[in-house]
Amino acid sequence: MNQMQRIIDGAKSGSVKLVLPEGEDVRTLLAARELIDSEIADVTLLGEISAVQSTALDNRIDLKGVSIIDPESSEHENEFTDLAFDLLGERGKTREEAAEEVKRAVNFGALMVTSGKADASVAGAVNTSAAVARAALLFIGLKKGTELLSSSFFMISPDRQKAYTFADCGVVPDPDPKQLAEIAIESAQSHKLLSGEKPKIAFLSFSTKGSAAHAKVEKVTEALEIARNIRPDLEMDGEFQFDAAVDAEVGKRKAPESAVAGEANVLIFPDLDSGNIAYKMAERLGGFTALGPLLQGLKAPMHDLSRGCTSKDIVEVAAIAAFQSIMINVGSEAIYADV
Repeated sequence: MNQMQRIIDGAKSGSVKLVLPEGEDVRTLLAARELIDSEIADVTLLGEISAVQSTALDNRIDLKGVSIIDPESSEHENEFTDLAFDLLGERGKTREEAAEEVKRAVNFGALMVTSGKADASVAGAVNTSAAVARAALLFIGLKKGTELLSSSFFMISPDRQKAYTFADCGVVPDPDPKQLAEIAIESAQSHKLLSGEKPKIAFLSFSTKGSAAHAKVEKVTEALEIARNIRPDLEMDGEFQFDAAVDAEVGKRKAPESAVAGEANVLIFPDLDSGNIAYKMAERLGGFTALGPLLQGLKAPMHDLSRGCTSKDIVEVAAIAAFQSIMINVGSEAIYADV
């Protein structure tokens, strides 16, 4: 099955309202056109209206059917300032400071989601990952029962038939065992939702089943035990070296008792160094499509992009966000329950 087509088809099943805060970027404009023409989502662009229109005109992009809002002069300014102040007041921010936050498009997009004026937001073609994550955390917030904002990459093979989830490759620099366990559980849910497959989670290290002794290995094995205690129903194992996790022959040789070894599709890296390096290697040398960072743990979908992304990347991450928003609205708990 074409992994991306499954998601796009799912996104088309609902009328999703998507906001793209970087409306003055040509890649975002191209993506907006494709999203509407493909009936994946209704799109609102954020930006200075004349600048958005000028960029579209210069690049011969038709904006028919695309809504454009300027956060600097929006009719929602007072409403969003009140909402932002409610969210930021306890952090010591004044109403005037909240009003300035609202004028930043990436924050405005998050507020559109939390206010119900949009179902999902995607940014990061221009903004840094830190700015996108901050907007999501402050103005959308974490869902009940979640203590950590994390991320994953949905990695699609060159033939589009196979998918892996890599985590965390974009947000948490050095997760402790409890955080690593939460990242694994959230990533399993993400993988199940996006691929339709049963997640098989591998906790990765430079050791396989005790082949090396080190505090870094102990962190991974402790995280595995915490995750197992929280979700004993999930299929997970470790610690594994990468080859033992994904190569059936190597997995059988190094961990013959494991049901995950050689068959893992959710790969949990011990820190941001290893995760970020691994996804970029898979993308640049292995020809995989890397979609993300997909933010995890939020009340509603808001996802990040690499600043080196293409318009196609924006379309595909937007389709993921749209699909997730549909599943949330129909009751994702039912999907997650059998993960």
